[in-house]
Amino acid sequence: MRIIGPAALLLAAIVATVAGLVYGGGAEAQLLADPGAVVRWGLPVAKLLVNLGAAGTIGALVLTCFALSPKEREYGTAIDLAAGSAAFLTIASAITGFLTFLQVTNATISFNDTFSATVGQFFSQIELGQAWLSTTLIAAAVTVLCFAVRNQTALVFVTVLALLALLPMAQQGHSAGAEGHDAAITALGLHLVFAAVWLGGILTIILLHKQLSSARLREVVGRYSTLALVSFVVVAASGYVSAELRVGSWDRLLTGYGILVLAKVALLLVLGGFGVLQRRYLIGRMRTGAGRTDTFFWWLVVGEIAFMGLASGVAAALARTATPVAQVVTTAIPTATPAQILTGEPLPPELTFARYFTEWNFDLAWVLFCAFGIFFYLAGVRRLRRRGDSWPLHRTIFWTLGMVTLFYITNGGVNVYEKYLFSTHMLAHMALTMLVPVLLVPGAPVTLAARAIRMRRDGSRGPREWILLAVHSRFAGIISNPIVAAVLFAGSLWVFYYTSLFSWATTDHIGHQWMIVHFLITGYLFVQSLIGIDPVPFRLPYTFRLLLLLGTMAFHAFFGLALMTGTGLLLADWYGAMGRDWGLNALADQQAGGGIAWSVGEIPTIALAIIVAIQWGRSDDKETKRRDRNADRTGEAELNDYNDRLARLAAHDR
Repeated sequence: MRIIGPAALLLAAIVATVAGLVYGGGAEAQLLADPGAVVRWGLPVAKLLVNLGAAGTIGALVLTCFALSPKEREYGTAIDLAAGSAAFLTIASAITGFLTFLQVTNATISFNDTFSATVGQFFSQIELGQAWLSTTLIAAAVTVLCFAVRNQTALVFVTVLALLALLPMAQQGHSAGAEGHDAAITALGLHLVFAAVWLGGILTIILLHKQLSSARLREVVGRYSTLALVSFVVVAASGYVSAELRVGSWDRLLTGYGILVLAKVALLLVLGGFGVLQRRYLIGRMRTGAGRTDTFFWWLVVGEIAFMGLASGVAAALARTATPVAQVVTTAIPTATPAQILTGEPLPPELTFARYFTEWNFDLAWVLFCAFGIFFYLAGVRRLRRRGDSWPLHRTIFWTLGMVTLFYITNGGVNVYEKYLFSTHMLAHMALTMLVPVLLVPGAPVTLAARAIRMRRDGSRGPREWILLAVHSRFAGIISNPIVAAVLFAGSLWVFYYTSLFSWATTDHIGHQWMIVHFLITGYLFVQSLIGIDPVPFRLPYTFRLLLLLGTMAFHAFFGLALMTGTGLLLADWYGAMGRDWGLNALADQQAGGGIAWSVGEIPTIALAIIVAIQWGRSDDKETKRRDRNADRTGEAELNDYNDRLARLAAHDR
């Protein structure tokens, strides 16, 4: 199986790539500046090998972190597989980068100084060359680290580094400045990551064939099945978004590109059927010593990985096939408006209150995040109730409302207009950093996870172990300290808006995603330090919590007033250059944003102060009841001791 599985994957992938290129015309000779047959056929095959190498690396690392035990031989073998896959990825990336150079420059290979200088310029100064150089260097670093690192915690950071190798590839998937660029980057990035986890995970299980007994196989595959299910959903959703952006309409499905998309959809459905059959039907019936069942399972896995190879090959061919919707950069459109040139999207209609709820711009990453956040939370509550444990209903309601609010802020009218209006951007900021955390924190997700997720007893780390390890880490103890959380919450306002971070987060899609995450985390940490239910190393007394809240909000209000009275325009080359013929001018809109920061931000402040006061009162009531019960149990022993001590002091004074 260790030979048959990878061989079936590679053979099916190459056959599908060649067939897809022939059918879709992705390898046909170009009329102008044709780079030659070697580049035309070699580049898609090289990219296929890059995808397979990334899948082997990421899949093995993710499976090691979440399913395998360091007490078993499988653990070290999986890391070695990740190292080998990373080395393969390094070579494949270098070859792909060089073939890309030949395609872009149409240069002839030679060994003179001119050719060397051209190669150096491409990889050091051209964005496309820099992307492939980054992927190659990251893959090489992961290779070395996989040989050097065996610690479970450290492997998480190696896995994150391996995932970063896919980022330059994701940014190549759609023309920068073309319409739908941000959505295409998100969809392709998610597709690459979760396809790698899905494919690489099953490939790793096949390569661990000899080291997994029947009992151990059931455990590992059961854990992998959760990753595979999530990956299936994300791959299907991201594939749909990518296809919709490139196909455009149903009638274009009959084009060469559309037929390949339909073929990939069919393969995805077959793979979903394989997953249901193997991990929901066969694994539940496998028993130790059931050799025929084990053999049947392994052959089905080989069949599944062969279909994964077909899907990978079709994807590689799609990347080289002309899309029905042309990817035209907006700067090349003679009638492009200033807003289109800056954002890649047409200027939305004039903002009204109703359009905050009728205009939508979906961000797939946050759609999936909110959907999974609600699903897994409700699944945890259901598991608690099935075993007879209770979970307060209001916590579920708060968490669900928080996720729904986050979904709206990242996908609704606020997300549509925040690129064009500073005031709407500030409204999103206030909601992300103050409103959403006030709803999410009372949901106590860490407490729910600790109670609902099953504990691992074989030395491996599942979601429960990783969550608790993160919560109780030294770093978490520092940033969850109320003083530190308040400094991060208030201080980041000034650092963000008065440095280049604001420009990066506004003009770059990756920066925008970082901004959302940053605001959510800093707001969550601050609210958690005030009213949180989940365990933290240190909490302030209620008096100091109120003082900290008032002091932080005063600092926050001062920031809003500074914007309201300021006469200098932030990002003048962005907000001031949109060419809007409706709404306030850019400076007046910025001052309105300051008013939002000053006024709207105070509403959650009042809510927090009320909650802290209520918790304070309940804490006093609980302490009074505790003392009353102790007095009844001990016969007022504590009070009698106190009175006796006062009497002795009085006698001593006399």
